[in-house]
Amino acid sequence: MRLGISDIDGLVHNFPRDYEVFGKPLPLFSLAPGKAGAAEGILTKEASLNFYKGMRIVNAYLSDMTGRLQLSWYNMPYIKNSLHTGVPYVFRGRVYEKNGRLLMYQPRVYAAEAYHRDYEGKLLPVYPLTRGVTNPLLQKTVREALKSRQEEEYLPEQLRKEYGLREINGALRSIHFPEDEEDLLAARRRLCFDEFFLFLLLAEGLRREREREQAEYRIKPDLRLLKFMADLPFSLTEAQQKAFREITGDMAAGHVMNRLLEGDVGSGKTIVALLAMLSVALNGCQAVLMAPTEVLARQHYDTVVRFLNQSELPVSALLLTGSMTQQQKRKAYERIRNHEADLIIGTHAVFQEQVEYHRLGLVVTDEQHRFGVAQRERLAEKGGSPHVLVMSATPIPRTLAIILYGDLDISVIDVLPSGRQQIKNCVVGPSYRNTAWKFIADEVKKGRQAYVVCPMIEKTQAGEEGDPETLSDIFQLENVQDYRKKLEQFLPDTVRTGVLHGRMSTEEKDRVMTEFKEGRIQVLITTTVVEVGVDVPNATVMMIENAERFGLAQLHQLRGRVGRGKHQSYCIMLNTSDSETARKRLDILNHSNDGFFIANQDLKLRGPGDIFGIRQSGSLEFHLADIYNDAELLQLAGKAVRKLTAADPELKEHPKLREKLQKYAETSRMSA
Repeated sequence: MRLGISDIDGLVHNFPRDYEVFGKPLPLFSLAPGKAGAAEGILTKEASLNFYKGMRIVNAYLSDMTGRLQLSWYNMPYIKNSLHTGVPYVFRGRVYEKNGRLLMYQPRVYAAEAYHRDYEGKLLPVYPLTRGVTNPLLQKTVREALKSRQEEEYLPEQLRKEYGLREINGALRSIHFPEDEEDLLAARRRLCFDEFFLFLLLAEGLRREREREQAEYRIKPDLRLLKFMADLPFSLTEAQQKAFREITGDMAAGHVMNRLLEGDVGSGKTIVALLAMLSVALNGCQAVLMAPTEVLARQHYDTVVRFLNQSELPVSALLLTGSMTQQQKRKAYERIRNHEADLIIGTHAVFQEQVEYHRLGLVVTDEQHRFGVAQRERLAEKGGSPHVLVMSATPIPRTLAIILYGDLDISVIDVLPSGRQQIKNCVVGPSYRNTAWKFIADEVKKGRQAYVVCPMIEKTQAGEEGDPETLSDIFQLENVQDYRKKLEQFLPDTVRTGVLHGRMSTEEKDRVMTEFKEGRIQVLITTTVVEVGVDVPNATVMMIENAERFGLAQLHQLRGRVGRGKHQSYCIMLNTSDSETARKRLDILNHSNDGFFIANQDLKLRGPGDIFGIRQSGSLEFHLADIYNDAELLQLAGKAVRKLTAADPELKEHPKLREKLQKYAETSRMSA
């Protein structure tokens, strides 16, 4: 199905994305804007039906002894007839403040007696949904699945006792239908521990396997590379030089390198990777660089060719992508097979079955395409065990990176190249939006370009069943489709806009990004799909709508799309929340462009107790766990893995855990 659930196991492991907390109704005077709550009272007059911009809006007013609350429903006219004056109700939803008045959009309605009897004090799951699947339907289906399914416990009992972890079936029941917050926290602790533990256990196996693997190609230093480096139009930073020394040391040592090159946005990871590839090529081997998109692959290829054309190195490069014609691919395959190309740059097409390498010495990939067991076996069948370099632009505190990347050695580039423009930041409220648009128009008039990021692709249809917070959010969150129309009405007719989002095909996304890179689109309205974008030196403005909705690492990645050229760049973050926490988080970004500092501050600010809005980091393999919110649990899982594998590296004494790990490995991106 569209949710990616094909069996009972998938259903039970489709964890809630949030919970509805049915708290005790609050007096109206104590309702807090920006927060969800329940309010009890009576309607002093009949609800009214109004029309506004094609929408039918029902308005009603709830009163108690302490105040008054406006209630509004969009495109739900039938609700008017179900509301009666003088009857005690409980309304539940997110509270907003407008012109000094408190109001709720799309609140759920309960008879007061029924709310107190059936809901008060309970937590109910809110699931990711797709068209035709409602939250109540999923709740009912999951309840039935939990009754009919039992999972065999795979964690050793001693380990569970030592770390205070619940039994797996109890944890699964409580993550969906917790008795209270304490029950939920205990369930989440067990399941998050499992995610970290299995991930790290698999990583430990990869590390041990790598230590036994002898390098087929020892890459020796070549003096010609020194001249190439001396002729570069810039000097490498000390951090870049140190990373390159670590890489070349690995490739010359006799074992297969498996190294992570971690660096902030714009820190110069690509040139270090290129130097490693050239070193391999000068040793008579081939090197591959795999990019996540065709646009990025072409960008890397153009960069490599430009540097090669300026040098006297006897090295040739080749581009291989999925959109090439069959004839172009056949020619590329032949050149690779005959070693007429030394550096091969492309997308996943570089690992297709038809590609036969001759002495493949190095694979450079990015965090999204972690080079795992299956890919290594595929290349081994072709006759090689290449060195592997993984590039990551996600700044992770080193204490966590050492645990997360246990199967990789780590090189960190923590200094930006000299001359890199510092981005000017500002965090503003919605009232600043028109000023920001005028600023974008002025930048475009100077010949520059701009990004505008929205959290949604299109406005959800009001009136659908679902979480009331989600339904009220549709009137607050910006979406790319409507935003483009509004922005085009504001900007001069000469400004061409474009739209980019995840529902577009790869070909469509590549076309839009190419047009933006070439300057044919001046303002790109996009979702976070642009995070893994291309290098557009002419783009000087990054405007992020509803910035409080994004994680700090994600915001920092988005900001890194600008500041890549010679012109001053700007990041405008629109905060539409009244939350003090949101203000503090955005203030960190407002006053720092250092990704590692931001990651550490994010770690301190979040803390382990934020269980609602469960995940923000969006990194690695984890569905429920978050490396920031659950940093302490990550460290415990790392300790447990080290202790267990030291005593029983092959897990011979724990067959159930070994079987679980094998299943995990089959679906893991680390192994795929």
